[in-house]
Amino acid sequence: MKAAMVEPVIMANPEIMSGTPCFRGTRVPFKNLIDYLEGGHSLDEFLRQFPTVTREMAIQALNDSNHPLPNHPSS
Repeated sequence: MKAAMVEPVIMANPEIMSGTPCFRGTRVPFKNLIDYLEGGHSLDEFLRQFPTVTREMAIQALNDSNHPLPNHPSS
């Protein structure tokens, strides 16, 4: 049985944001998520500010990048 292929959620296209890695289907750079989390903000705060990014997309991107999801309480 084959494992299902999961589409990458981070795309880099020279035609979009000058090739900055962004969430698929958006103009939201992945770095924005990292900056939010490293700045002490929660994933929920990021998702409120960038509603075109889904929770599933953010979590998959963090997992794919091996970046830890901080233990912030949801608010």
